[in-house]
Amino acid sequence: MPAIIKGHFDYPMVKIPSGEIELRDDRTKRTWHTAIRSFQLAPSPVTVELYDAIMGNSPLSITANQTPVVNISWNEAISFCNLLSQRAGLNECYSVKNDSEEIICNWEADGYRLPSEAEWQYACKAGTTGYRYGEIDKIAWYKDNAGGQIHKVGQKQPNAWGLYDMIGNVWEWCWDIYDEQVYGSYRIFRGGSWAEAERGCGASCRRRSHPTFAIDDLGFRLARSV
Repeated sequence: MPAIIKGHFDYPMVKIPSGEIELRDDRTKRTWHTAIRSFQLAPSPVTVELYDAIMGNSPLSITANQTPVVNISWNEAISFCNLLSQRAGLNECYSVKNDSEEIICNWEADGYRLPSEAEWQYACKAGTTGYRYGEIDKIAWYKDNAGGQIHKVGQKQPNAWGLYDMIGNVWEWCWDIYDEQVYGSYRIFRGGSWAEAERGCGASCRRRSHPTFAIDDLGFRLARSV
């Protein structure tokens, strides 16, 4: 099981071991393998409390500090990662150019960033081989058990690597572009949410949205290179 590392601000990160993951695109019926370098991933999505502490404002639709922050666009998540890195005295991962039209990631930087979708899926599965790492009602808030609302992080069972809410509660932005030739700059998000049906809450389910769009069941989780 990966070790827990205490980072800057006493912010916990889980060290994810290196390995390999198979990804698939159900739309195009394509599969591919990606090698994963060891990295760090937060045990839960970014909360309203952390987002407010760094950005100085909270989304209007959320009041509970320990719930995942939502209504955050991909571009805003990128800005948060850079600002948190600055506050922590770390090197920023993202260079933003042309009014956010071009964003470059320095994967060697030690600051906070979004996980790639391969990293996200690899960490979600935590060595398991199924669509989910456990029984859905034990690990996830989704349409059938969430009562139509978001929930505090860490209330369901974690996966084998100590990661909570990887499935359900809120979708999570990833770094990757979905399919540039078809969807342009649309970015990938993963994991399912409190509003999602059971079939959409799984390790390999892929969704997409424009990087400027903010959605009420979509948040993000922090990663760091090691």
